[in-house]
This record gives sequence, C-alpha cells and structure tokens, in this order.
Amino acid sequence: MVVEMKKQKVLITGIAGFAGSHLAEYLLKSGNIEVFGIEVSAKNTANIDAIKNKIKIFKCDITNASDVKNVIKEIKPEKIFHLAGQSSVQLSWEKPWETFFININGQLNIFKTVIELKINPYIQIACSSEEYGIINRNEIPIKETSPLKPSSPYAVSKVTQDYLGLQYYISHKLNIIRTRAFTHIGPRQNDSFAISNFAKQIAMIERGKKPPIVKVGNLNSIRDFTDVRDMVSAYWLATEKCKPGEAYNICSGKGYRIKEVLNILLSLSKIKVKIKEDPDRMRPLDVPILIGDNSKFVQQTGWEPKIKFRQTLFDLLNYWREKVS
Repeated sequence: MVVEMKKQKVLITGIAGFAGSHLAEYLLKSGNIEVFGIEVSAKNTANIDAIKNKIKIFKCDITNASDVKNVIKEIKPEKIFHLAGQSSVQLSWEKPWETFFININGQLNIFKTVIELKINPYIQIACSSEEYGIINRNEIPIKETSPLKPSSPYAVSKVTQDYLGLQYYISHKLNIIRTRAFTHIGPRQNDSFAISNFAKQIAMIERGKKPPIVKVGNLNSIRDFTDVRDMVSAYWLATEKCKPGEAYNICSGKGYRIKEVLNILLSLSKIKVKIKEDPDRMRPLDVPILIGDNSKFVQQTGWEPKIKFRQTLFDLLNYWREKVS
C-alpha cells in the first residue's frame, strides 16, 4: 500500500510580486508543498499566471487585521513567508506614512493572528540591507552585528519590522527568522528599481520605442547583488535551518558600482546610447556602499549563489525585451 505524504502548507504574502512569484515557483518544484498566497488585488497577478492553477490565492489586504486572520485561520500554514509590503526606497521618501503603515501594520497583523489562533508556524520576515544605512569603509563587509543606521523612511520601516520580529520571538516564542536581504535583481522586477529600469529603457530603445538616451540617477553607489532566484532558495533554507530570533544577511559578498552594471547591460545590446542624468531619479540621500558578509547564513545553511551576475542581467534584459515587444 502506498502512503501519500501530507503536503506542507506554506503561505506567501505578496505572492504575485517580484520575489513572491519566484518563491512560489521554487516551492512548486521542490516537491511536497501546498502553496497558498495573499494578494491585495486580483488585477496584478501576471507574474503568477503560469502557475495559477497550482496554487490557491486569497484576496487580502495585509493591513486589515480581519482579512489576515480569516486567511491564516483557514490555511493554518506550517510556514509563512512575509514578502508583501512597500519595497521602494524612492517611494518611501514621497509616501513615508504609507510605507510605515503597510510594512509595520501588515507584519503585526500576522504576528497577532498566529498568537490568537495558538499556532506557531515558521515566519520568515523580509528585512533589508538598507537598515545598515551609511557604513564606514572599515565596516565593509557588513556583518549582522554592524550598527543599524537607517537613512530613508523605507529603511526605518524595515528596522521596525526587524526588531518587532525579535521582540515577538522574545515575548511570545514565535518562530521568526529575520532575513536581511541585500539587493536582489532578475526577471519580473518592477521598473521603479534602477537596474530593472535600465534594462527596460535599453529594450525600448532596441524596439525604437524611445530615443537612444538612457536616463539615470546616481551611478556611483556600490551594491551587493544577488539573483532573485538564488534569494528565494535562501529564504526557504532560512526556514529549514536557521534559528528563530536570529538575523541573517543574505547576499553575494561582492560589490558592483551601478555604472558598471549599466555598462554590462549595454554590452548585452548592440545599441549606441547617451547617458543622461535625471534629477527626478536622485534621492535626498543615497547610501554610497552596501556589501554584506554572508558567512553566518552560509555556515548555518550551506547556501551559495548559483547564478552568474552576467546571466542575471541577460535574463532581466530578455524579460523586458518580451514585455515591450
């Protein structure tokens, strides 16, 4: 007699988003997992159209406590990946209150719900390298013990999420894993983010849909890039092997100047362009360098990035080539 193993129930908030959609695909390929998702609207689900018949999606506003409770009560997930939120540093300068409300209240609603339901799933919360802010050169690479000096409203909201995760672990023994992801890029990333925006502009120029001018913001910042597909595999490992209450940097440990990344993208195309600085793309304050130390996470999980940086950029550019065609 064949005994069918019970599927593990996993809930992804923001499942149709950039990281959420890639995580859903990763979990479906991984085997005995039943994938559930939360999205605030049924209109923006293009990222998961190919897998919609394999997952169950709930329309849910994470800032609405009763919405969140109804979904979690029905599913009773063994794991929650909390990826929904306001994820743009740029937008946080324009809409700080909205950023705080979505990011903080959404997370609190999840924590309060699992306590009320007397369940204790593993909860991965997507914190950010932006929490570290402006770091001295002698503090590079950044460790989890580095001081948090948030320099944008978005970063402040992420510090709050991070420390609320720690507080609820200490106060209520919730199985919360705090992942501090450094910059991740790849197919499906919104064009409000610099590298994806460059790729979109190049694709449009190739198609003759805009003049051969690439508009840019600050090209001197240095960032630690990881392919989103490597990032979501790290998120899964975090819930499998990491210790609740702990914070973990997830990053490649390598830094690229934004100008260098733009040059690689341009080398993947045959177009000739002019680079034009756009004042609207400049932030009031831009963190000059963020390069992480991933040794704590690697030691705990054995994870390592598998996708080469140039391949990530090639896949991102091809994504936009299809989108603008």
